[in-house]
Amino acid sequence: MEYTQLGRSGLSVSRLCVGTMNFGPETPEADSHQIMDRAHEHGLNFFDTADVYGWQKGEGVTEQIIGRWFAQGGGRRERTVLATKLYGDMGDWPNEKRLSALHIRRAADASLKRLQTDYIDLYQMHHVDRNAPWDEVWEAFSVLRQQGKVIYFGSSNFAGWHLAQAQEAARNRNFLGLVSEQSIYNLLNRYVELEVLPSARHYGIGVIPWSPLNGGLLGGVLRKQREGGGSRGNSGRSAEALERYRSAIEAYEKLAADLGEDPAHLGLAWLLHQEGVTAPIIGPRTRDQLDGSLRAVEIKLDREVLDRLDELFPAPGPNGSKPAPEAYAW
Repeated sequence: MEYTQLGRSGLSVSRLCVGTMNFGPETPEADSHQIMDRAHEHGLNFFDTADVYGWQKGEGVTEQIIGRWFAQGGGRRERTVLATKLYGDMGDWPNEKRLSALHIRRAADASLKRLQTDYIDLYQMHHVDRNAPWDEVWEAFSVLRQQGKVIYFGSSNFAGWHLAQAQEAARNRNFLGLVSEQSIYNLLNRYVELEVLPSARHYGIGVIPWSPLNGGLLGGVLRKQREGGGSRGNSGRSAEALERYRSAIEAYEKLAADLGEDPAHLGLAWLLHQEGVTAPIIGPRTRDQLDGSLRAVEIKLDREVLDRLDELFPAPGPNGSKPAPEAYAW
């Protein structure tokens, strides 16, 4: 496994991050534990979760599954860079969500209890809270750090100007601030290249892409349909997106076949070639899916292939090959 630094921090993390959102709803607990053990066998040390995962309000189902895995000992907690998130509804009362100092305190303590650990390596805001002043947020976070409950802080689903706001407020407090931003980012959704990626690079914030295969559309969806396999591209918004991008996806799957690679691995590899990207989040539902994803780290794409991918899935804006604001204005 290859490792890199998380943003400008000294923390070393694997180039793939194990997403745990499927643990509980899609993958039984015993299988989830096996997947995490397998990840360690491969050298993957970066695991991401959230207090809302499991989708039973207030229960933190997925965090509990991870906590019971940690409780088995054997160095599981020590070998894991643990990232979790707060923001979503954890109850029906007004202060059981978002980023008030009160909820930050309660949410952190609740996650620590469910995860059966005394510290969180990376504590992430799942979304920006426009009603919470940054002074309040950073003061609450600084208390958690002073207490030894959290080491690093990150964001998720922030705009570029939110990153700037957060970092400037942290700088005024002589605080390290954000070391990571978790954004949706893949060949079919490149909007973060306009403002988020440039901002993250400027401030030394590592980008952690979620949905790296755009809900499976970059994972060989057409091939799977031809083979009669189940696919998330068969219904709803996925089906609409598939029809919209069918010609590009067809060419993409052909390119992958010409390279002798699985489309899913090609999509992950492309992300790993983007400046500022730390580790795409993979969401394995089985050990076989986890094993297969490792190929992405080994793939080296030359300029010709990268240019071809840009042709198939252009960067956003009329001048998309340029950074913002040149991407859309002279």
